[in-house]
Amino acid sequence: MFNKKYFHIAFAWAALCSTAVAQPASTGSGQAWVPTKNVEIVVGSAPGGSNDRTGRSVEKLLNDLKLVPTSLTVVNKPGGGGNIMFSYVNQHAGDAHYLMIGTTAMVTNHIVGSSKISYLDFTPIASLFNDYVVFAVNANSPSKTGKDVIERLKKDPQSVPLGFATSLGSHNHIAAGLLMKAMGANARDLKAVAFKGAAEAVTALMGGHLELVTTAGGNVAAHVQNGRVRVVAVSADKRLPGSLANVPTWKEQGVNLVYGGWRSIVGPKGLTAQQVAYWEGALRKASQSAEWKSELERNYWSDDFVTSAQFRKDLDKDYADMKAVLMDLGLAR
Repeated sequence: MFNKKYFHIAFAWAALCSTAVAQPASTGSGQAWVPTKNVEIVVGSAPGGSNDRTGRSVEKLLNDLKLVPTSLTVVNKPGGGGNIMFSYVNQHAGDAHYLMIGTTAMVTNHIVGSSKISYLDFTPIASLFNDYVVFAVNANSPSKTGKDVIERLKKDPQSVPLGFATSLGSHNHIAAGLLMKAMGANARDLKAVAFKGAAEAVTALMGGHLELVTTAGGNVAAHVQNGRVRVVAVSADKRLPGSLANVPTWKEQGVNLVYGGWRSIVGPKGLTAQQVAYWEGALRKASQSAEWKSELERNYWSDDFVTSAQFRKDLDKDYADMKAVLMDLGLAR
């Protein structure tokens, strides 16, 4: 059974802590930690996708609400399915001026063996939201519904090239594997192509180079509106809002599939309790703002905020759960 991030079991996060950002925990000497130089928010994919939007949304909100006394910048480190970002942030142990947008790649890359760095090599600060996976085709595709996609996959999965970001074994790849498993097919038969960023995968779909893309709703919503992309199913427990409101869930189409990927803020290893407390406080205040709630709705993100202690427990469980799925995909032993 997956944890709350995959099956959207809500946690009462508001009761976890009430410390405000203006009152972070103090050090043993009685002096609180605060940033003293520019803060980098590192994104492990190219500009334009959901990870990048997360970083830029967090950076803008922290600035606009004046929750941080220094400047913040978003730094893109695409490549290796997040591994280039991991290596970069890992070089700054103990320095809380470096944060990254954490995704399931923190778990899956280590499981599949593409990285020696795992989630244990970072300091979890807060999990922000859940981003449910949508299944999209070119507007000219003969597949009009999720059931059409299933029929094509059953007949010849190699005739349905699948694209996603950012690596084999990513949560977008896992979503397609779970679909194959739910329909009684072999997940290893998928013809999967990994891209550095979701924008590249969607561009390839619109160019006719792919038959199917698994990605976040926010990555295709504008293309749905302009008529270039059709979303045939969403792997949420209920329909998404806005331009995707007419798209049925997989459950509505008779497939038991509810699945999404989380986005989080993570620091390098070796951060102190005071540094973690500072960022927990800043992010908690940001998550309670009307501006953040608007960001969630605009990007089709599902509110799922928890702080460091609970986030660490979730990561431990994710590792075991994801390993089982990746074994079905033939990417882990």
